[in-house]
Amino acid sequence: MSFVGHQPPPIFKRGPAPLARLFMFVALCLVLLVADLRFRYLEVLRNGLSVITYPLQMAASTPADVVRNAARYFGTLIDVQLENAELRRHQLDVGERLLRFDHLERENAQLRALLEMSQRIEVRSVAADILYNAPDPFARKVILDRGAQQGVEAGLAVVDARGVIGQVTRVHPIQAEVTLLTDRRQSIPVSVVRNGVRGVLYGTGRGTLEMRHVLADVDIRPGDQLVTSGLDGVYVPGLPVATVLSVDREADAFARIECEPLAAIERSVQVLVVGRAAYPPPPPAAEGGR
Repeated sequence: MSFVGHQPPPIFKRGPAPLARLFMFVALCLVLLVADLRFRYLEVLRNGLSVITYPLQMAASTPADVVRNAARYFGTLIDVQLENAELRRHQLDVGERLLRFDHLERENAQLRALLEMSQRIEVRSVAADILYNAPDPFARKVILDRGAQQGVEAGLAVVDARGVIGQVTRVHPIQAEVTLLTDRRQSIPVSVVRNGVRGVLYGTGRGTLEMRHVLADVDIRPGDQLVTSGLDGVYVPGLPVATVLSVDREADAFARIECEPLAAIERSVQVLVVGRAAYPPPPPAAEGGR
């Protein structure tokens, strides 16, 4: 078989040399670049391609945006939580300071009122704080932080800024026990400011007082103010004690007179222990003792 004059198949034909093709494509690119810079004929093509490829760009950038937005969200969330925790702590501090301020303001008001009360009383008095209620469920007693070392004696009156709250019934070296006026076993001699009528107030054990052994025709009215009469030589005369709430003249030959204490007996914290203007004379000796 002869191959003379036989042409190779087209698939094996070789085109221009690679170097020639390189120069041709470089020249074409330069021509296109110069033409685009000169005439900008590819602007429309670029805009169209940007519109077409925008969804692809968004899809490609979505994972990075999601990660970046998630990091920003969680970072912001942590910052907000820390800030809220700091604000809550600050709010608690401010609330505690306001509570202390309110407490100090009330305490200062009570101390100023006690100072005014002390100036009105022309006898020696000892300022004291109520520590706690006495551990006796059947009595109304409190414990003071002053005792015999500070000059407190049994029988002295105890007052707050409004009036009498009780009487010292037991004294220890650095503490003293006070029986409140509302105790069932406590009594105090009083007189009516309006007309000078005298009587004795007794505790009821229910937070009120009762004026007993007063005849039904005695001139006492609701609203009358009662003060210490000073007849027993224990209480300084003129200390505010109570206000008359009601007068029942129909029950018996004696009127039933219910009174309300003027002092904050169950709420006072700062008090004054009031000394005696003069010690009472000794009681007269019994006839059999001559």
